Amino acid sequence: MFGTLEWWRQQSLARQFLLAGGVVSLLAALVVGAFVTTLIEAAVTRNSAATTAMYVDSIIAPLLPDLQTTEVLDDITSRALDETFGQGALGGRVLSFRLWRSDGTVLYATDPDIIGERFDPSEKLQRAFSGKLVAQFEHPEDEESHAERAAGIPLLEIYNPILQPWSGEVVAVLEFYEVAEDFQNSLSEARLLSWLAVAAVIAVFFLSLTAIVFRGSRTIDDQKATLTQRVAELSDLLEQNRELHMRAQRASQRAAALNESYLRRLGADLHDGPAQLVAYAALRVDSRALVAEGTPEAVRASELAAIKARLDEAMEEIRGICRGMILPDIEDAELHEVIARAVKAHTQRTGSPVALRLSDVAGELSPSVKISIYRFVQEALNNGFRHGNGISQKVRQAWEGDEIVIEVEDEGPGFDPSMVKPGGLGLAGLRERIESIGGRLSVKSSQKGTIVRMMVRANGLEFAQ
Repeated sequence: MFGTLEWWRQQSLARQFLLAGGVVSLLAALVVGAFVTTLIEAAVTRNSAATTAMYVDSIIAPLLPDLQTTEVLDDITSRALDETFGQGALGGRVLSFRLWRSDGTVLYATDPDIIGERFDPSEKLQRAFSGKLVAQFEHPEDEESHAERAAGIPLLEIYNPILQPWSGEVVAVLEFYEVAEDFQNSLSEARLLSWLAVAAVIAVFFLSLTAIVFRGSRTIDDQKATLTQRVAELSDLLEQNRELHMRAQRASQRAAALNESYLRRLGADLHDGPAQLVAYAALRVDSRALVAEGTPEAVRASELAAIKARLDEAMEEIRGICRGMILPDIEDAELHEVIARAVKAHTQRTGSPVALRLSDVAGELSPSVKISIYRFVQEALNNGFRHGNGISQKVRQAWEGDEIVIEVEDEGPGFDPSMVKPGGLGLAGLRERIESIGGRLSVKSSQKGTIVRMMVRANGLEFAQ
């Protein structure tokens, strides 16, 4: 039971209508067809019986005496009726005939054995004496048992009241059985036509409704599919928004840590570089060679020159650190100019050559994207110089679909990217910076070298023509 209900619920609306509507239409066709054929059979039987009764009455009535005063037919009337039903026009048409008086007495019959007998009036006979024409079609297969049925042919049983001309009173009833083979054929044809008409009307009605329902069901299915697609798209957008929100949260959480790490690295650079040189110069200022009496001028000059050299070296390193922290003016620069400036600054600072290959683009990039690209090239080149000895460093900018792709490559010894600490400044900082503008970072490294790659969607940019 539950399996059937579940199967039914899984069907489409059109299929449910087709199944349920088909069953209902079939039942409706059977009920309406049976009702219509019953009405047709009754109407045809009544009209045919009326026509036959008028015909028989027109032949028999002139032969009958005044039945209101006559209780028994004379021999002349009986012989005339015998000849009429034996050799006359009614001989081959009427199988059996009886003339009833109102008290149930048989005044005449084609079966002479029952003439003069008195019987209890049947229901049909009583209705005929009330002034109604009674007719019934009897099929050969009907189970009703009477003498006429023994012939095994279709019969039209008719009870026709005989009226007194001047008073209209029923004085007798004619009961006769007409051979109805032609009538049966006509009735069968009428039944067939009525069934075909009912079936055609129900079929046209059902097919019209089916077409409407199928069109509506198809529209509903299309709208359902569209709605499902929209829901899936919205779900994807929600998932992307959730992921971006999580990225923003992670970026915000790492911002303070990265700033502190940058400050620690800056402090380490100042401590290990300029601070050591300045401390060395301070120690040499207090040296005995400078403060002692009688120190030769040549020695004193040599010490001062060494102190000045260390101080100049410290200032140069401080300027190098400052140059690395301060961005050049890139707000009005094109993409290839941003990349070229980062490469040039690295070359000037380290003295290591870098091969550069660019694909020109037209359009504007936002300042945040330009800064991220500049810092990416700067940090990737610094890491390659520090860990890969700056061997054969290359910078390439190209296109993949609608994304800008920038690669920084070297041929150093490489490293294992999985071994990089999550809290490290280099790759972690680059990844956070690039993901904050909707880009992606990937690293490939082996013993033959390292490739650091960034990809970012270039909204508003296109190939230069």
